[in-house]
Amino acid sequence: MNFFSFLISFLFLINSNAQTITNYTTADGLLNNFVECIDVDVDDNIWFGTSVGLQGLNPLSSSWEIYNLVGPLSGMVSENVKEIKLTKNPLLVVQEQFWIGTDFGAQVVNPGNPSWITYDNTNGLVGNQVKSIDEDENGGTWIGTNQGVSYFDGNSWVSYSSPDLHWSGVNATVFDSNGDKWFASPLGGVTHFDGTTFTVYDTSNGLLSQNVTALLIDNQDNKWIGTGSGMSVLNASNTSFTQHTRMYIMPPPDTLNPVVDIAMDSYGRIWVAIYVGYLAEGGIAYWDGNHWEDFHVSDGLVGPNVRGLAIDSEDNVWVATSTGVSKISSIPSSLNSVSISNVEVFPNPSSGIITVSFDENLKNIEVYNVLGSLIQSEKIHFQNEISINLSHLSSGIYHLVLRNENLILNQKIIIE
Repeated sequence: MNFFSFLISFLFLINSNAQTITNYTTADGLLNNFVECIDVDVDDNIWFGTSVGLQGLNPLSSSWEIYNLVGPLSGMVSENVKEIKLTKNPLLVVQEQFWIGTDFGAQVVNPGNPSWITYDNTNGLVGNQVKSIDEDENGGTWIGTNQGVSYFDGNSWVSYSSPDLHWSGVNATVFDSNGDKWFASPLGGVTHFDGTTFTVYDTSNGLLSQNVTALLIDNQDNKWIGTGSGMSVLNASNTSFTQHTRMYIMPPPDTLNPVVDIAMDSYGRIWVAIYVGYLAEGGIAYWDGNHWEDFHVSDGLVGPNVRGLAIDSEDNVWVATSTGVSKISSIPSSLNSVSISNVEVFPNPSSGIITVSFDENLKNIEVYNVLGSLIQSEKIHFQNEISINLSHLSSGIYHLVLRNENLILNQKIIIE
């Protein structure tokens, strides 16, 4: 039997001393401190879009690579890079493409062809001001612009705009487990497209704000919708919203939490970038399924004006700001460390049946989804092993909580 055995410390609340923050500025080799966007490639190189060009960092070797209007790949239409996306080339299958978005269209570099290919409203894009670049499960590229969204399959383009999208501008595109598309609008809420019908979610049916700035769909198909007034979470059945308006604690009079970016790590934690304006302090926060934890300049962030987030394969969180870049490492999966020994959970990942064996005198086992909702509870009666049937759950990340009188263990589990 294959099983995953662990002896680990788990947390309840986040210990600010448990993680480390490393900052990068021009003094460390950054091309420009104002970093507009950020992404991670398959080799965990970090890419930054700035007002003076594109730059990549290899964190292992601390080496930098620069693309701008001079030197290699000098055919950029603009050095002011507003969006970056590393995507699969649907025609090359295994290799990544490098897309950038500017106010003059989108550009892409194909492997083996070291020159930029430019797309604008004369050859495919519905608009020139690129707001977002996203990739679907088939390797197709969706480019949001000020005039709508354009889809590129590697050969041809298809565009969608008003009135289908309720509002022409598209700030983000995400894809649910059915392959449906969800579009974020700066003034028209969120539009859901199932391939046939367009459905709008806005303030008239529960959204916090018409101004939608970022989107993310988690492993349970919940839609995390970042707005100018906080976060609205639409459930998997698209029937109800949960609202989060105090993710990041700011001094008065700034009480709203305008979201500019959202990301999810391998634990299923939801990370958000909060940006208020140049005269107010912003930062980042994450939802661990039960509560929000935030990071400020006082915690070590390089600056308060956060522009974007990216998470690498080691769950390091990279934060782009107007004054440099911060890397948050060694983030615990919980807080106050308590140790429960000789616990085995297997198999993990699982198709639905999970067995937990233990030496401690445990009282009960609880299963939570990534929103922090209790979805199953099992009593333990003088046992050292228990099997739990989770086959009724949708595929995704869940949290298994084991309790006795004094200790709590919180373990991430994956249902396939």
